[in-house]
Amino acid sequence: MFTALLVIYLLAAVAIIGLVLIQQGKGADMGASFGAGASNTVFGASGSGNFLTRMTAIFATVFLVISLVLGNLSTHKAKSQWVDPAQSQEVQEQAPADNGAIPADKSNGSEIPQ
Repeated sequence: MFTALLVIYLLAAVAIIGLVLIQQGKGADMGASFGAGASNTVFGASGSGNFLTRMTAIFATVFLVISLVLGNLSTHKAKSQWVDPAQSQEVQEQAPADNGAIPADKSNGSEIPQ
């Protein structure tokens, strides 16, 4: 499932990039508006979005939802299949606790360190 979502995620990203590059910018008609008397077209049409705009919104929504799902799946992974939780708990119980104490010197003091 993770791999399928990752493929859809990448396809949605490529589709968004392609759709954004295909669309004409809102300021593209600015040069034509100065002598034509259509000053309202400087910032683009205010009507409903066309097909490319709607598809961009749909792919952006798919991209956002899948990114949240992939983030959730990647943080809630199961424990490793190589470590048995019961064995790792036994090993922790058997290991001596190291409290940061320096081990006592077992020499009788007759040796001088060089």
